[in-house]
Amino acid sequence: MATILIIDDNDTIREGLAHTVKKQGHTPVLASSGAAGIEAFKKHRADFVITDLKMDGATGVDVLRAISAQDPDVPIMIITGFGTVETAVEAMKLGAFDFITKPIQVEVVRLKVERALELHATRRNARKAEGRAEALSQDVDSKFAELVGGGDKMAVVRRTVEKVAASDTTVFIAGESGTGKELVARAIHRLSKRANGPFIKVNCGALTETLLESELFGHEKGSFTGAIKQKLGRFELADGGTLFLDEVGDVPPSMQVKLLRALQEGEIDRVGGESPIKVDVRVLSATNKDLEAEVAASRFRQDLFFRLHVLPVKLPPLRERREDIPLLVTHFIHKLGPKTNPKVRAVSDAALGRIMAYHWPGNVRELENAIEQALVFAEGDEIQPAALPQFLQGGAEDDRLDVPRGEMSLPEILDDLERQLILKAYAKANKVKTETARLLGIKTSALYYKLEKYGIE
Repeated sequence: MATILIIDDNDTIREGLAHTVKKQGHTPVLASSGAAGIEAFKKHRADFVITDLKMDGATGVDVLRAISAQDPDVPIMIITGFGTVETAVEAMKLGAFDFITKPIQVEVVRLKVERALELHATRRNARKAEGRAEALSQDVDSKFAELVGGGDKMAVVRRTVEKVAASDTTVFIAGESGTGKELVARAIHRLSKRANGPFIKVNCGALTETLLESELFGHEKGSFTGAIKQKLGRFELADGGTLFLDEVGDVPPSMQVKLLRALQEGEIDRVGGESPIKVDVRVLSATNKDLEAEVAASRFRQDLFFRLHVLPVKLPPLRERREDIPLLVTHFIHKLGPKTNPKVRAVSDAALGRIMAYHWPGNVRELENAIEQALVFAEGDEIQPAALPQFLQGGAEDDRLDVPRGEMSLPEILDDLERQLILKAYAKANKVKTETARLLGIKTSALYYKLEKYGIE
């Protein structure tokens, strides 16, 4: 699962740690001195480094500096003996991930290995996201600049967009609210042969039936009270270009008939008009409703559904492409930061961990809003957990953790808080372990270990 470099001049400690990480499924690489450990890292590029602090020659601090210079993302844990804890604290100020004291407890090592590897993965994702966002910002001619995502699901969306853009047929974009349906519609228009024509949008769910008809088809002067002059509808305004019907699932039944005629005949009637008007428009539509279910319930015309649904594009929810979250966070920092808080350049590991653990029911739109709020409250050049919205800080009553009272040590308090968090996630996931692991942002194998550790049935 991971490569762990263990550096210690004590054979017993070195072999004991190797045995522990092997039982966790990881590959240990051993070195008996600081210099040998630094050379070993050059060859093996470990995911986590455990090093003794006091060794002849290169010390643990020397190892920390040398390896961090090669790869700043790799967590490094210091092993300390009696009387060297203060030095270990200084090492943490220099960037060490953590430290453990002798005699070494196996359970503590196992827990710290898991936390270090989770941190390493978070740092790697953030680093990749920064690189991809930078490349994206430099590629001003990118065909898919708006469709941010490096995972397989967004790659499928981009390929689909490119194919349907070459056609002039109607396109139906399906997806939950906040997944980026309008961005997809704009990308299709920009890549189509109508790119030099207008892109006109109308939100069908935001208008009453009377207003929607006037917005789509226009009206003549005096056709109804308040019609003080002729108005061109969106179909006419989009002539020669693309019309995007957002929330088309909310079109009232009586309007569905008129919309179907406009699509079939390529002509419209203004409200109060006496003769039809020919229009050359490509129609894209989108909805967060299940239109097939709406058709089955007789709330949406089947013939209109088929007319709109010639070329479908399905957008995945954010929870199904979690690997894109670090890239999206970096993208929004670059997009919103210059106007909101120019000092902020990145997100901290701790803040990104909380962002990754959330389920994002509002999808990309909710994530963008959260980053914008975090930018407003951020201090320094990184977004820290304190700047995140309250819902990412466990502010809801049901998600609060009880801080243990009494004569408990810090490790015991942390263990108790972790146990509470796992219990809450386990309950929220209805005891489905894969979903529990997803909510916690950890691997399923790590969850099994934690359930066993805390005796959770």
